[in-house]
Amino acid sequence: MMSSNRQRLLQLLTEKSYQEREVTLASGKTSNFYVDCKQTTLSAEGQLLMGRLHLAEVDKYEQRTGRKVYAVGGLTLGADPIATAISMTSALAGRPIDAFIVRKEPKGHGTGAWLEGCNQFPEGVEVVVVEDVATTGGSALKAVQRVRDAGYRVNLVLGLVDRLEGGREAIEKEDLEFISLYERSDFQ
Repeated sequence: MMSSNRQRLLQLLTEKSYQEREVTLASGKTSNFYVDCKQTTLSAEGQLLMGRLHLAEVDKYEQRTGRKVYAVGGLTLGADPIATAISMTSALAGRPIDAFIVRKEPKGHGTGAWLEGCNQFPEGVEVVVVEDVATTGGSALKAVQRVRDAGYRVNLVLGLVDRLEGGREAIEKEDLEFISLYERSDFQ
């Protein structure tokens, strides 16, 4: 079943999200292709498939390491639908994993918080940072730092698409494991 889910999600990403055109990426780099994951991650079927596939990766991680993952989240906006898909899928599977959001700027009023959804998390719990597209790894690493600064442990970054442009290496250089469902070559 996971194999057919993986194939279908790739089909959705290819149809809805993958574009061959000149773009400037968040990293500032230019590219001749773009993967606008939100076109897929915000679709109902994309949410379902993504949630299943990423939750399976969290399960494998927990089994391999013996660590319990308490929550998933990442830098808004790309990570938001991924985190919520994993969270919802985990609840349906009877083993809820909460979701959280890392702001790009601290909240402008009230607590000035960088993180949303974490108020009830015990300090020191293990969380997973998620990323839609990894290019340089900068967004994921920014999220990891904010999460660690808030007192939580991060050892795994889960991606949807790895552009194969140094993101994996940058993430792994920070002593983090990086798992991505797809790579650039899956689209070409």
